[in-house]
Amino acid sequence: MNEPLLLTPGPLTTSKSVKEAMLRDWGSRDGDFIELTRGVCESLVRIAGADPASGAYACVPIQGSGTFAVEATIDTLVPRNGRLLILINGAYGRRVQEICAYINRDCEILECAEDAPTPVDQLAEVLAADASISHVAAFHCETTSGILNPLPKIAQVVTAAGRKLIVDAMSTFGALPINAEALGLSGVIASANKCLEGVPGMGFAVLKTDDLADAKGNATSLSLDLHAQWQNFQNTSQWRFTPPTHVLAALAQAITEHEGEGGIAGRGRRYADNFRILRDGMAAMGFEALLPNDLQAPTIVTYHAPADPNYDFGAFYDALHAKGFAIYPGKIAKTNSFRIGCIGHIDGDDIRRALAAIAEILDEQNIVSRGGVRSNSQFKP
Repeated sequence: MNEPLLLTPGPLTTSKSVKEAMLRDWGSRDGDFIELTRGVCESLVRIAGADPASGAYACVPIQGSGTFAVEATIDTLVPRNGRLLILINGAYGRRVQEICAYINRDCEILECAEDAPTPVDQLAEVLAADASISHVAAFHCETTSGILNPLPKIAQVVTAAGRKLIVDAMSTFGALPINAEALGLSGVIASANKCLEGVPGMGFAVLKTDDLADAKGNATSLSLDLHAQWQNFQNTSQWRFTPPTHVLAALAQAITEHEGEGGIAGRGRRYADNFRILRDGMAAMGFEALLPNDLQAPTIVTYHAPADPNYDFGAFYDALHAKGFAIYPGKIAKTNSFRIGCIGHIDGDDIRRALAAIAEILDEQNIVSRGGVRSNSQFKP
């Protein structure tokens, strides 16, 4: 059976050469693996929008998923007597709130609707009213919905208030500019397996070196202490614990391919094309996107589920999977939805084939979309 194309927020479809990069076994203390780690970390600092040669920012990789990297970054950068303001407009903001409860960090939340961007004016008011807030956690793109939050404006407000900004860039890193150094970000967090098109198993944080140096003793976890991880790299060039060698090798190959595609601009252009084709095709079939185009990141799109009683996500998913495509259920609290990713090693032709498969399923399962479309005769991919 052929592998389905993963039209998901991640894990996602990878190139054959990225998969082949994992066929070699690496000794974690070998000089070539040490050099591989160094090269990957320098590239990640550069992709974050900082100059690795200046030393102002450092990349600290960590074993595990993106959430491991998020927890590690918050536990490392936010002092035990600090206070974190979390800008929530989706499930991943609420996850950070849960992390704070586990690691015993005081937090405040500024929450808005899942289909609304972070309210910058309210952010300024909260920071002005509460001097105890030391750090702010924001989301460049909330993976729950695919909404793109106004990162430059958020950074301007946080910097003007004299606070430190930590950014979850899971669903944009490598596809949209972050500009960490220009924005003065304290930390940018991402993982290997989304817009970089690597495989799951490693997260990382690109951190302001001064803030990282001041973070000794903050962490409550041995294995998630990014200061200790960074110090160990500085002193020995080694990971503290068994590294994800094959994942790192795959990421190194993925970064080479990212550079070959034209870096952020080239990767972002392909994803934007994928999104445009998906948007137009789904609209032609009567599907309603959760977000307007001006709020939508070109990486992950949330659609309202059909109101037709014949629609069942499980049956819809299974039928689409049988035709060679995998999607994700929605995470929006207020509406029944599903998500389609425009990221991974896919192009416009793959999106067109997925649209044709969806159109066939509408017919096969006798589903009327929210726009009243029943027959795929109205859609020609």
